[in-house]
Amino acid sequence: MSTSVGGGQVKVVHGTQPAGTTAQTRGMERRPGIDGNTAGASKIWLGHVTCVPNTMGPPHHHGEAETAAYVLKGRIRVYFGEDFKEYVEAGPGDFIFVPAHMHHIEGNPYDEPAEAILSRGPDNIVINLGE
Repeated sequence: MSTSVGGGQVKVVHGTQPAGTTAQTRGMERRPGIDGNTAGASKIWLGHVTCVPNTMGPPHHHGEAETAAYVLKGRIRVYFGEDFKEYVEAGPGDFIFVPAHMHHIEGNPYDEPAEAILSRGPDNIVINLGE
């Protein structure tokens, strides 16, 4: 559904698209809601991520994209720094920010699945590094 407003369009996207339509890393299924395909967005990606229990993804970064997430349930851990020895952990109601170009590993080291709303701009850039 879309409505023309001042030369642009306001759009409602009902639900998310399949995970296979966007970049992925092991252990975190990213399903787009707002992106270039669903809404014609050119500077933001917004979606729902499910983190598999007891799984950490590979080292990666998001190029020029900054990442923000809001944790809905479970716990998400992000390792960074030299040899990925530093980490932050977020739970329900917490926000996470990962700067552009920062090498990191993210995942869920617990027995319960985790879920978050993820925003990335200018797009869902995922550059996997050697494992």
